[in-house]
Amino acid sequence: MQSLRQPKSSKNARGTVNCDNTTMHLLQANDFVADAIRKEMVERNILLINVVSSAGSGKTTLMQQTIQRLAGKINIAVLVGDLETERDADRIRAVGGNALQIVTGGICHLEAQMIWQAMKSLHLDGVDLLFVENVGNLVCPASFDLGEDYRVTLIATTEGDDKPKKYPRMFLTSEMMLVSKCDLLPYLPFSVDAVVADARDINPNIEVLTISSTSGEGLDAWCDWLLARVEEKKAEVAALA
Repeated sequence: MQSLRQPKSSKNARGTVNCDNTTMHLLQANDFVADAIRKEMVERNILLINVVSSAGSGKTTLMQQTIQRLAGKINIAVLVGDLETERDADRIRAVGGNALQIVTGGICHLEAQMIWQAMKSLHLDGVDLLFVENVGNLVCPASFDLGEDYRVTLIATTEGDDKPKKYPRMFLTSEMMLVSKCDLLPYLPFSVDAVVADARDINPNIEVLTISSTSGEGLDAWCDWLLARVEEKKAEVAALA
């Protein structure tokens, strides 16, 4: 019996051309802007940390707690990425944080050019630490360098402990993994040992802290880590002067 499905034409429509895959070109353009951001962060003596995770892992609550705990010690600013609304930036400003929302309009990640544009509208004079709170997504943000000094990935206990092997690039490109919402461990089938083992199988050098923004567990260690990184950055910049 003759098939009713017709073969698809391999010919181009009139007026069209074959194009190379543009993904690599876009990433190269992104890296160019990321390098410019990195240079400006050195000139301004600011530590830049890109905070990534799935949606709902507790990034914004962590930003609130961090700002409150480090008030009077260092000056912090936050660029917040979301598809819509200013809700997360409003939450950060509600605790006295210097925050600016980047509305991506449907894009599932932040790109370096978005950070570059937003930096021009954020007061950065005297800032020691700039957080970028990325869009909640463990896939796309892993491919985009934002000029950060460190990439920090949150993995919430509510997500399950199998995420590092499912989304390896994110954990491979991160310096720190925060296991968040650890106050819920007694109620969830989540193994900290398993998630750490998987993450270090992918990236043997990744640092790990277990935290809870609700109970406060691990937040002192997190803040100490941040203060140490800020001091290291300042020392490196001073050595270049």
